[in-house]
Amino acid sequence: MPSKEPGFVERLQTAAKAKQAQLEKLRAPTPASSAPSAERDAAKAEATAARRGRTAERKVADRLAAEQKEAKRAAANAKQALAVIEDRARKEAELAAQAAAAAARVIDQKAARDAKYAARKARQK
Repeated sequence: MPSKEPGFVERLQTAAKAKQAQLEKLRAPTPASSAPSAERDAAKAEATAARRGRTAERKVADRLAAEQKEAKRAAANAKQALAVIEDRARKEAELAAQAAAAAARVIDQKAARDAKYAARKARQK
């Protein structure tokens, strides 16, 4: 006596067929020639191109900003190096002037001492 309800094997076969039908439905190619699909694809392509353009512009702007920053940094370093060199030159000039003044003072002191010595000798004779 056959029962009206499907057996275990029949249920498995039915489930496998349903699963296969769903897979075939997903694998079926969508009609690309439809107008809404073409419009969406065109809009996506346009948005992608615009995004790439903005990205490229941003990269160029960032690179220019980095170059300007590096140029400013190099100018500041050069200015600082020049200030250091000028400071050293000024200090060396001051030291040379002090050395010349000290030498002149020693010469003047020696001349004054020699003059006193000569005056004393002249009085003794």
